[in-house]
Amino acid sequence: MTDRLTIVLHAASVRRGRKWVLRDIHWRLRPGERWALLGDNGAGKTQLLKLLSGDVWPTPRGRETHGAGRQYRLGRRPADLIDAKSRVAYVGAELQDKYARYGWNLAVRDLVATGLHRTDLLLRPIRAAEAARVTAMLQACGLSRHAGRPFLSLSYGQKRLTLLARALVQRPDWLLLDELYNGLDSAYRRRIDAVLDAARRRGQSWVATAHRAVDVPHATRRLLQLDQGEVHAVKAVQASDLARLRRRAGERARAPARVAAAKTARTRASATELLRLSQVDLYVDYRPVLRKLDWRLRKGEHWAVYGANGSGKSSFLKLLYGDLSPALGGRIERSGIPRGTPIGEWKRQVGYVSPELQSDYAVNVTVMDLVVSGRYSSIGLVDAPTAPDRKAAARWLKFFGLLSVAGQRPRELSYGQLRRALIARAMAADARLLLLDEPLTGLDPRQRAIMKRLLQRLMKRLTLVIAVHHAEDLPRGMTHALRLHNRRAYPLDSQSAT
Repeated sequence: MTDRLTIVLHAASVRRGRKWVLRDIHWRLRPGERWALLGDNGAGKTQLLKLLSGDVWPTPRGRETHGAGRQYRLGRRPADLIDAKSRVAYVGAELQDKYARYGWNLAVRDLVATGLHRTDLLLRPIRAAEAARVTAMLQACGLSRHAGRPFLSLSYGQKRLTLLARALVQRPDWLLLDELYNGLDSAYRRRIDAVLDAARRRGQSWVATAHRAVDVPHATRRLLQLDQGEVHAVKAVQASDLARLRRRAGERARAPARVAAAKTARTRASATELLRLSQVDLYVDYRPVLRKLDWRLRKGEHWAVYGANGSGKSSFLKLLYGDLSPALGGRIERSGIPRGTPIGEWKRQVGYVSPELQSDYAVNVTVMDLVVSGRYSSIGLVDAPTAPDRKAAARWLKFFGLLSVAGQRPRELSYGQLRRALIARAMAADARLLLLDEPLTGLDPRQRAIMKRLLQRLMKRLTLVIAVHHAEDLPRGMTHALRLHNRRAYPLDSQSAT
């Protein structure tokens, strides 16, 4: 193991703008170790990963002792930054979002092959030996039958598994796994567990960030906890501890979510119908996603939409919003929107927030302008905001507790703050229907609780449709539930949303 990379941080700090995001970090990572890096949104976990990988430099504080900062070693000899970076591989939502943002739609086999060259795109044909290595990794990750599929056509879980294969094919000394399990159902969590177990048997080292111990790979044995950019705790963890936490989380996720449909049933017949889907077949990239869908949505109803990764939850919400259309023969009717009306008229009445929107919103605007853009269903603004625009945006920024950051840029916010800002953006035009795709994904427990309370307040104003994996991610007051499975939609009974 002496030829593998050791990473040493000694009193290392990082500043972003006026804020110190990491302060006086002392940490030694030895070959063969497997670390969990825990902390809330804004604790500095992602910045610490970037510091380890060499993508971020330590910021001098003016009072360092000799040797402060970051060091890389191969056995007893120092390693330079270029050599160190070639021995580290990153997997996380930031990379997944990058492919979506730039529309890099490589075939799965080609995307995995980019790991061999450590490039975003495939810059040259791969050789026979490299092709064999890619094929073996696809098989090890259970992706062989998807080898020819475009990456952006995959489900969320398939994308994450593909990026893990891309990292592992590099045979790195260190895997940096940033919130690896976020947005994944139990089946994909098990698949990734199996891939990481095989990597562990080969001696793989890793650092895995998470908000909760339950989202840590079960072969992890050491833990570092960050709190506001400083090391809060360092300790060993046992396999039995992680297994117990996972069991408890699984029990909570499977617990029935009570829905309050009784009151709604009495007014159902007289409620305004917002949407009606009749015999809808839905295709995405020529692949069938939903078949023979009949569904109605009435004002005041609040629907939970369940399904595994790849079941069609995100596509269903895009259909409701108007980004996707039914196949020939199906019909979707929207209240107050006669046939032939531009879809933009409907979108101005509907708020829609997805994890992809959070990754797309990299434009250099203030948070105030971000929220204003929701009044025009745009990314960024063409014209300067009007006084009514700013008044409406300020009202929703106050509702979501964000007035104090109205002048900041989106990338200066914590993950939880940006999620709230995007929902404020969705509400800026006083939407009557709000569509949310996994709104609690990536949030720490405190931010999750805040978000659920805010959603409960919103439900008094509008109709909500929210796609989730687990019942525990739902606010109180949901009235109906729909489960997507095998291209079909199954309404659940009024007392259980499982």
